[in-house]
Amino acid sequence: MTRPGDGLLRLADTVLLPGFEGRTPPDWLRRRLAEGLAGVALFSRNIGTPGQVAELTAALRAENPGLLVGIDEESGEVTRLEVAHGSTRPGSFALGVVDDTSLTEEIARELGHDLAEIGVNFDFAPSVDVNSNPDNPVIGLRSFGADPALVARHARAFIRGMQSAGVAACAKHFPGHGDTAVDSHHALPLVTAGLDELSEIALLPFREAIEEGVRSIMTAHLLVPAYDGDRAATLSPRVLTGLLRDELGYDGLIITDGIEMQAVAGPHGLGRASALAIAAGADLVCVGGEHADEASASGIRDAIVSAVMEGWLPEERLVEAARRVRELAAWTSANARARTAPASEVGLVAARRAVRVTRRTGEAVLPLTAPPQVVELAPLMNLAIDKHTPWGIGEPLSKLLPGTSVTRFTASEATGAAIESVLAAAADRPLVVAARDAHRHAWQTDALNHLLSARPDTIVVEMGLPGRSDLGAVHIATHGAARVCGQAAAEIIVGIGEGSA
Repeated sequence: MTRPGDGLLRLADTVLLPGFEGRTPPDWLRRRLAEGLAGVALFSRNIGTPGQVAELTAALRAENPGLLVGIDEESGEVTRLEVAHGSTRPGSFALGVVDDTSLTEEIARELGHDLAEIGVNFDFAPSVDVNSNPDNPVIGLRSFGADPALVARHARAFIRGMQSAGVAACAKHFPGHGDTAVDSHHALPLVTAGLDELSEIALLPFREAIEEGVRSIMTAHLLVPAYDGDRAATLSPRVLTGLLRDELGYDGLIITDGIEMQAVAGPHGLGRASALAIAAGADLVCVGGEHADEASASGIRDAIVSAVMEGWLPEERLVEAARRVRELAAWTSANARARTAPASEVGLVAARRAVRVTRRTGEAVLPLTAPPQVVELAPLMNLAIDKHTPWGIGEPLSKLLPGTSVTRFTASEATGAAIESVLAAAADRPLVVAARDAHRHAWQTDALNHLLSARPDTIVVEMGLPGRSDLGAVHIATHGAARVCGQAAAEIIVGIGEGSA
């Protein structure tokens, strides 16, 4: 095998979107951008204030004016911009509950303007997965819902809003991650649905997104035997070329989900998985959530080059991918739009509209006027959700009712003795319990049952997917765990808002 020239190395860099450490560009990244690297993916570790991010992206763009700056900013639970304090916008599931497409479009438009103002031109959103499996460990609140038609119409609205600001939207995770019970960050999920079911459910929102003109689609690391029983969708020509390109007629940019996720990197390694993805039809490799160093970026580039030199990745396929990357960057430059109106509180408005309240007793439990004891049941979240993102009801209630006491339990901490201790502390106080996907976590159900048996007057706030609404004297479903969702619930608890019964 002959030694590759600089041209082939640079061509391979044009299909790579790596992450990096820190809030200023490292030297290796500056150098690679100047040589033609496609762009960067920003993560929470790169985010401080809006001014800092704007300075960062300006420094990156000085090295490569045509770069893509991508970010995983879905709003709600998956936020990078607002990871320090929690999102000021509810997530997709709450928007689906409200089911007002004009509101979804406005949320996305304002988010798009916020991104554009700090130099971000590529958002890895929306998730258009149909959450048809309520036990799904990785989608859940990130989906607009379980009805494919609802997901499709809100996907279109989100795409319209985001792209009206000149920021490329990205429909994910193709061909649909909603009907899975395994998190692809850790293993390869299996989708057992047949062709007809996939077409009617999982693929419908993608068809609608394509019709709406979505500029990018992100692959899913799933095994879908109806199309390919051997390779994960990200690595499958049958899925990316045969289905997405040929059958659905999509000609925009295809980006991989994080290539270091174990579903694909586990069996293949970062480099080979990346080369297989490009060979299958992907145009851009996203990496850096966990491998954000020069060695990883160089290893992927070199593996792509080796695949070309060995003959199983045609150079023409690599050239085609690089063209689509350039076209997307050019589209964002040509369509950038300045904000024409001041930012609004549309996120809080949406969160308030998404709340549903069920009152189980005739006793007037609400509003609270005395500071309560709050118990928050905190499950381990999937890797798409930054573990530092704040959530809960305790902080917003503390602002409205000073003196509120907050206790947070994880699975290992929610012992019988610990719960008895907090019940004792709450003997002369109202009790408020915040759960998150209680139906998926037996320890949360056990803790709730323990608390409710002792205190039937408890106010239960479910901040994940709603399960039972008959828990507690009052059950409040926020349909999201974003900061604004907690604020909306707290307002109802103290009598500021009424919610929907």
